[in-house]
Amino acid sequence: MEDEALIKNHRRCVSCRKVAPKSDFWRIVRQHPGHQLVLDQGMGRSVYLCRNWDCLKLAQKKDRLSRALKVKVSTVLYQSLEQRLESQQQTSASANLQSGDCGVTAIN
Repeated sequence: MEDEALIKNHRRCVSCRKVAPKSDFWRIVRQHPGHQLVLDQGMGRSVYLCRNWDCLKLAQKKDRLSRALKVKVSTVLYQSLEQRLESQQQTSASANLQSGDCGVTAIN
């Protein structure tokens, strides 16, 4: 029973095919019936994408979102995801600086 609950909350990245908790992914939704694409909300056909540059670039290069959602994905959506990645990296970098972790490891 416990394993079943864990599997239900996991999703697969459309780009790299990695399985992870759905909170680790972005959700891209083709809303029904308008076929409008939205991020992280709504009902309709959806895909999950890892929150990293490699998966985003591969999904764009191989047109994985368009195929999975069965609709043309504009470059505006990819730009929006790129902006999210940049802000995510800036947030994590500032959090590391505030905690005193500057990414440099001391070697004795």
